[in-house]
Amino acid sequence: MKLQSCISLILCVSLPCVTLAAENNSFQNITYDGGSLPNVKPGNDLRLYINSTNVRFVKNKSDITVVPSSAITEISYGQDVHRRVGAAIGLAMVSFGLGAIMLFTKSKKHYVGITWDDNGQKGGAAFQCDKNEYRGVISGLEGVSGKKAIDSAAMNVKN
Repeated sequence: MKLQSCISLILCVSLPCVTLAAENNSFQNITYDGGSLPNVKPGNDLRLYINSTNVRFVKNKSDITVVPSSAITEISYGQDVHRRVGAAIGLAMVSFGLGAIMLFTKSKKHYVGITWDDNGQKGGAAFQCDKNEYRGVISGLEGVSGKKAIDSAAMNVKN
């Protein structure tokens, strides 16, 4: 009987902690790339909070925009792949062999974009995510909005 009481106590304490952790997903390594966020310039570092009711963009511990989860209309993601030419040239000054090897390496940047329509107030934002966090950002946004993220490379856009 004592074992059941101990297990019950552990579950009663851990369940609210797990729920609170799941309700407040915070992503630190977000860089604003452009969109309609007020008083934010491209290149600024932001913090993104995702919970079941809203998505918050925070800069310097103050909310910039709070978007209700139900107002999100689209989620997109994509990658920018480029060669590290500048780094290869710099490294070639020291060692030609290492510079040549570096020329063949690629760098990826991961971007996530969202658009929303909150009772007629439309907006959108694109931001660069850390390579270790972008999947979590996409999953979190999909989970709270009910929308499926669209791969921007798969879209057929003609100018």
